Amino acid sequence: MRKVTELNQNWIFVKSAKDAGEAAAADGILVSLPHTWNAVDGQDGGNDYYRGTCWYRLALDAPELTGGERAYLEFDGAAMTADVYLNGEKLARHEGGYSRFRADITGKMAKEGNVLLVGVDNSDNNRVYPQKADFTFYGGLYRKVRLVVVPENHFAMEYYGGDGIRVTPEVTLAGEGRTKAGAEITVEVWAEGSAGYTDITVAGETRRAVVTEGYAKAVFYLETVHLWDGMDDPYLYTAKAELEGGDVVETYFGCRSFRIDSQKGFFLNGRPYPLRGVSRHQDRAGAGNALTFDMHREDMEFIKEIGANTLRLAHYQHAQEFYDLCDRNGIIVWAEIPYITMHMSGGRENTFNQMRELVVQNYNHPSIVCWGLSNEITAASTVNEELLENHRELNRLCHELDKTRKTVMANVFMLETDSPLLEIPDINSYNLYFGWYVGEMGQTDEFFDEYHKTYPDRCIGFSEYGADANPAYHSADPDRGDYTEEYQCLYHEHMLRMIEERPWLWATHVWNMFDFAADGRDEGGRHGENQKGLVTIDRQTKKDAFYLYKAYWSGEAFVHLCGSRYVDRTEEVTRVKVYSNQPYVSLYVDGQLLEEQEGSRIFIFEVPVTGVHRITAQAGAYRDEITIKKVTETNKDYLFVKEGDIVNWFDQEDFRKDCYSIGDTLGEIAKSPEANAIVQKMTAKAAGSRGDVADSVKDNPALQRMLQRMTLQSMLKQAGDVIKPEEIKALNDALQKIKKVN
Repeated sequence: MRKVTELNQNWIFVKSAKDAGEAAAADGILVSLPHTWNAVDGQDGGNDYYRGTCWYRLALDAPELTGGERAYLEFDGAAMTADVYLNGEKLARHEGGYSRFRADITGKMAKEGNVLLVGVDNSDNNRVYPQKADFTFYGGLYRKVRLVVVPENHFAMEYYGGDGIRVTPEVTLAGEGRTKAGAEITVEVWAEGSAGYTDITVAGETRRAVVTEGYAKAVFYLETVHLWDGMDDPYLYTAKAELEGGDVVETYFGCRSFRIDSQKGFFLNGRPYPLRGVSRHQDRAGAGNALTFDMHREDMEFIKEIGANTLRLAHYQHAQEFYDLCDRNGIIVWAEIPYITMHMSGGRENTFNQMRELVVQNYNHPSIVCWGLSNEITAASTVNEELLENHRELNRLCHELDKTRKTVMANVFMLETDSPLLEIPDINSYNLYFGWYVGEMGQTDEFFDEYHKTYPDRCIGFSEYGADANPAYHSADPDRGDYTEEYQCLYHEHMLRMIEERPWLWATHVWNMFDFAADGRDEGGRHGENQKGLVTIDRQTKKDAFYLYKAYWSGEAFVHLCGSRYVDRTEEVTRVKVYSNQPYVSLYVDGQLLEEQEGSRIFIFEVPVTGVHRITAQAGAYRDEITIKKVTETNKDYLFVKEGDIVNWFDQEDFRKDCYSIGDTLGEIAKSPEANAIVQKMTAKAAGSRGDVADSVKDNPALQRMLQRMTLQSMLKQAGDVIKPEEIKALNDALQKIKKVN
């Protein structure tokens, strides 16, 4: 029988040491795991964000080993590269910050005085992914560490961090129903030592299998199987294997079938099951990526509240605890490796190793239906033969390791749809940000319609879409780039309508469920954050758009009044928006009924404002309430673009409509060589508000076409503090001197 001891207390953290010898003797601070040294600096966007090598030291009691037992150290995650030393001897090196690995310490321990030292490095390099991406690369021992003692005959401990057991259910459905199904369940085990047999148990039936060259399998037949049926009924079986000699492993698994149709979308257990959900990063304010189980569980409760039935777990392998939560709650998962943004010639083998670990360690999770090969890999790399071959080999490796699931890619919105890269995986999705970074929201509709018409036999999904919102910012006239909650709502209202009209989208994933740390960002009034989440990074505030998705997806009755943080209003008649999944909503002002509406999900009321008013929305037994107040001047705390930053020149008496201005689109301006030359340098500077966009503009025809429909004013607003007010004023003045080309 194996013995497992958690090693999460009494670690000494040493931030600066030139080598293992110095770290072994240096003073440090006492920490417990999980731990990251970037819990604060990784989220503030400042120059103190530390990427380098830090050290963790632990006084380790030697376990008593008898009868050929072996001892292993098990690390659930060490970001990004880890070197493991015991008593000064280097025992292991692991490159990749998101997967489990083990180090064999048998015969390396003294009876007493053992010193375990782990050097963890998250510094920039050219071989370990990720290296360039829009999220913080935390460093640390941010998941649990264990001492595992196994018998001489034990299940494999050193094969890519797996547990030595793999369960493959093959479900046979009777017709299109869900109640009649059978399953053939193959359980495979890998063992080390000299065990002659293993007993394998599934659904109360035990079979003995002979271990030959470290491998054994047993096949079970269930004439009537209880299906793992998504959120409706996420039923889990247990497979247990026991070796001669006493080692035991157990794993949960689920029996389900799925298919993906290019015209009808995703099917689960024979029935249409549209995948509509969100993406998630594994960090939060104050903790970084060092999450506790309670934090994982709280995240799952947020996701369940909006009614999402799928998760894209981006952009790396997540904690086993979270995959377990997805299994138990019936959430369909896209799992991926951090092969992202930039192809590195020296990182080829690292992509293969991280994929092997992802698949081997997560094979038994019924929630996972696809393996992600890469994300936006052409954002900072060209599509050349080396990049294509790397993806072909990754695709082949996935199917070699797992013949039951699909491979998928998330493609950057600048990638041409006829690229040979899209032909490699089984299915594809696109990350599109029309209406936020470039273009207009309606271009999303056009993109997917054109793609579906051109490639009717390809399965296509919507892997990222979103707009940043700071809950402090508000506007009665929201516009792209203003970071208001109101614009985020308008954006997602459009995208939800677009998605609902296109059932052939195999899966859609909001970017993102939660705001997350992005050390390179400084925008929207927040340092070091991407604010596209439906919930803030501290999990304290559900933005109004959160309730929009709840209205579309959740069966839990509710009503939500938008604008609870938008109190001060200058308009005489203000627009009040309500989200609800109920068919009728009544709006009361100061206790008096203003209006009743019958509708679906989105209800809009026009409310006169004369003073301080209590606004109440009621839908059946459900109520919500906010307060609004009439003011004479705009509350400047509501504005990302402060008053005076961009003057509304179009209201001035001397404004010339027959001349160019910042209100014109880039396509219109491009008709005039003189006007176009004036704005070229500034538009390149403005596009830099997202670095990978700026890098891709010059030589990317697809992106250039998208930019043609974007107004210069929108681009400048999106750039925020990058472009100074006096520069904008000077630019507009110069354009007003140039006659428009007919």
